[in-house]
Amino acid sequence: MSPSARSEKFTGNARCPLARLALAALVLAVWASVSLAQTAAPQPGGSGALPHLGEGSELTPGAERRLGDRIAISLYRDADTIDDPVLVDYLQGIWQPLLAAARARGELPPELDERFAWQLFLIRDRTLNAFALPGGYLGLHLGMIGSAGSADELAAVLAHELSHVTQRHISRLMTNQSRQTPLLIAAMILGALAASKSSDMASAAVVGGQALAVQGQLNFSRGMEREADRIGFGVMTDAGFQGRGVTALFDKLQQGARLNDSGAFPYLRSHPLHSERIAEAQARLQLAPSAAASANKDSEAEAGKARLLHALMAARARALAAPGVDGLRTLLAEAQRRLAAPTTEPPTSPAGSRDAGVLYAGALAAAQLRDFAAARSLVARLKPLAAVSPRASQTVELLSVEMDLLAGAVPPAAATLDLGRATTRAELLLQGRALLAAGRAKEVSERLQTWVATHPRDAGAWQLLAVAYGNQEQSVRAIRADAEGRAAQLDYPAALDRLKAAQGLMRGNPASADHVEGSIIDTRTRQMELLVKEQALQDKIDR
Repeated sequence: MSPSARSEKFTGNARCPLARLALAALVLAVWASVSLAQTAAPQPGGSGALPHLGEGSELTPGAERRLGDRIAISLYRDADTIDDPVLVDYLQGIWQPLLAAARARGELPPELDERFAWQLFLIRDRTLNAFALPGGYLGLHLGMIGSAGSADELAAVLAHELSHVTQRHISRLMTNQSRQTPLLIAAMILGALAASKSSDMASAAVVGGQALAVQGQLNFSRGMEREADRIGFGVMTDAGFQGRGVTALFDKLQQGARLNDSGAFPYLRSHPLHSERIAEAQARLQLAPSAAASANKDSEAEAGKARLLHALMAARARALAAPGVDGLRTLLAEAQRRLAAPTTEPPTSPAGSRDAGVLYAGALAAAQLRDFAAARSLVARLKPLAAVSPRASQTVELLSVEMDLLAGAVPPAAATLDLGRATTRAELLLQGRALLAAGRAKEVSERLQTWVATHPRDAGAWQLLAVAYGNQEQSVRAIRADAEGRAAQLDYPAALDRLKAAQGLMRGNPASADHVEGSIIDTRTRQMELLVKEQALQDKIDR
C-alpha cells in the first residue's frame, strides 16, 4: 500500500472520536519523543548512556499532564464532546467515591492527586468504549453508559481506566519505547488506549514492517490491562460498588464481540480476551467473597431506587448518542408501545425500571423531534413512577424543564424556583436557564458567581454566567465570564482575546465596570499572556 493510500485509510474515519484521538496522538508523539530524549540526554558529569527501564526514565507527572492538556484541547473543541449536566452529575456520583477509595488505598499518591486533571469527557458516540489519556483525563462514550446495566458496571469501567492513570501506564508505555520513532510511539499509544474493537484504526496506524514491533508492545499493554483489572477491582469494591459489576460488564462485551468482531488483526488488540478477564474477575470474587458480596450494604429498597435512577441515566445516554431522526423515532415508538401496555411490576423492580427507562428515552427523543405533545404525555406517565425515588423524581422534573426550554417556552416551574436551593450542578444550570427565560437574570448571576468561585474550571457555568450578565447589559462582566469559560477549556488564546476586548471596552467607557472588576480583568489578562507564551514555546519545541 502506498503512503498516500495508508494516509487516506487512516484519516477516512476522522469524524470518529477514536480517529480524532489517533490523529492527536500521532502529532503529540513528536512532543513525547522530544521530552523523552531530553530526559535521557547526558547530564553534566554523567556518562551519557541511555537509562534502563526502572531507572527513573519515566515521564514526570508534570510532563505527562502537559501532554494530556494538549490532547484535551482538541477534545474540548470537538463537537462530539458534550457537557450534559444531568449525566455529568450521575457520573460524578460514581467517580468521586472511586477517587476517594484510590486515595485511601494508596493507589493515588499525593503528587498525582494534585498535578493531574481528573477530568471526565463525555463523547457522543454509540460504541461501547472508554479510554484513559495522559495527565488524568478520561473519556467515556455515551454508548457505554447506555449499555451498562447498573452503576456497578460503570464503576468497573471507570475504576479500570483510573488504574491505568494511577499506575502510570501511559508513561511506562512511552518510556519503554523511548528509542523508537515518533510515528511508532504514536501507534503504541493508540494500541494501549484505543478500544480493542477498533482493529481497523490500529491496522491503519501500523502497517508493514512496524507490525511486529507494535505487536510486542501490545503484549506489554496486556500486562497493563491485567494490572488495571486487579487494582480497579479493589478500588471499586472499597468505594462501595459490587464486584459482580465487572463480570456483568465483561459478559456484555464478550457478547458484543461475538456479534460484531470481524476478526481482523486480532494480535493488535490491546485488551486480553474477554473470557480470560472474566475468569480472573470471577476468581477475585471467590477469593474475596466478603468484600465483593457485601460492598453495597444498601437495603433492597435503596438498591431498587438506584436501579431506577440508572435506568433513567442509561436511557438519557441512548437518546443523546446522536442516533439520527430514525433512531429517535424508534425510541419514541418503543415508548408509545410501552405506554399502551405498561408492566404491573413496581418501578424499582428490574422490569419496572426498564419500563421507566423506555419512557424517559422516548420523552427526550420526542422533544428532540419537536413532538412536544408526545413528550409531555410520556413525562406525565413517568412522574408517578419516579416519585418513589427523590433523585429519580428530580431527574424527571429537570427533563420537564429541558423540554419547555427546547420548545421555546418559559417553564412553569420558573415561577416558584429558588436557585439558592439548587443542590446539584444539573439543577443549577437547567434551573438557571429557566430563570433566564423568565427574565430573572440577576438571580442567576448572583448564584453563579458563588458557584464559579468554588468551581473555577466549570466552563458550562461560566458560559451561562456570561449570558446572565449579557441579559443585564453588563457587557464587560459578560465578556470576562466568556473568557473564563474559554480558559477552563484550555483555550488560552481565545480567553486572552476576550479579556483584551473587555479592557478596550473599559477604556472607551470607564463606567462600564467598577474598579474591582477592572483589576480582576487586568490580572487575568497578564496570567493569560503568560499561559499563551508557554503554549507557544511548547509548540516551538514540538516542531
